[in-house]
Amino acid sequence: MIDHLAAVNKILEKNNYSEGRLIPILQEVQAVYKYLSKDMISYVATSIGVPPSRVYGVATFYAHFSMQPKGKYIIKLCDGTACHVKKSHSILHALYEKLKLSDEKRTTDDLLFTVETVSCLGACGLAPVMLVNDSVHGQMTPEKTDAIIDQVIAEEKAANQ
Repeated sequence: MIDHLAAVNKILEKNNYSEGRLIPILQEVQAVYKYLSKDMISYVATSIGVPPSRVYGVATFYAHFSMQPKGKYIIKLCDGTACHVKKSHSILHALYEKLKLSDEKRTTDDLLFTVETVSCLGACGLAPVMLVNDSVHGQMTPEKTDAIIDQVIAEEKAANQ
């Protein structure tokens, strides 16, 4: 358990166990663990001397925080007006089919991919647009989507050999 919390302890120490640094602490914890578990929220709360309900309230208020595990690759598909008009829903269906996901299940069992829809990515001229982590992919089609997923999977396999 101590090894499991080593990264959190470093984050807390770096932020001087300060209640005023709660959001940066949660951001860093989520960056390490990919989400904020209830146990992690309780641990952070106890460590900085606030009730767990306060930390939970902050974590659930901001859309940036996730209470569910996320994949190594976060795919954000724009469903803003320009992307929606250019059929972003067909890309979402291609992602769901390829990764065996749905509206209810957004992360693959192997925690490799998470699919999210967002209101706007600010790249309307490239519609429809999706991000894979920080890589922008424009003028997407279901076929391009499949190719990108295949490429990521191939790179992962090569890296793990």
